[in-house]
Amino acid sequence: MTDLSNQKRLAAEVMDIGVHRVWLDPEASKDIAAALTREDIHRLIEEDKIGKRPIIGISRVRARRLNEARAYGHRKGHGSRNGAKGARRPRKEQWMKRIRALRKQLRELRENNTIDVSTYRRLYAKAKGGEFRSRAHLKSHVEQLKGKEV
Repeated sequence: MTDLSNQKRLAAEVMDIGVHRVWLDPEASKDIAAALTREDIHRLIEEDKIGKRPIIGISRVRARRLNEARAYGHRKGHGSRNGAKGARRPRKEQWMKRIRALRKQLRELRENNTIDVSTYRRLYAKAKGGEFRSRAHLKSHVEQLKGKEV
């Protein structure tokens, strides 16, 4: 077997690829060994005696499958978590989600006349002060108020 490293290097330069991507036809090794110039290499490339190997990448099939499982809710247990509780969902985000829901509910209660404007203002201020844990908590508080009025 002849040493074709020089021809391989020339072919890599001509095709503008890495040396490891150059494919040399094993049946044409004598013709390739005789090629000493870039023109010779060009001719062999046109004759398909020298070619390019495909780019080999890293498959994302496994990664996609894992992401799909996580989107579904799997693989999220305590052992898979990094960072503090507040790092995964910051307190501010929790607050924003809660206060927006409470304010929306208060608006609805006011609009369908379940509560009057003064009660709405009082409950709005309480919500801002963090008195209600959730919409359900607010709802039960409003029901208690209604019970006291009757």
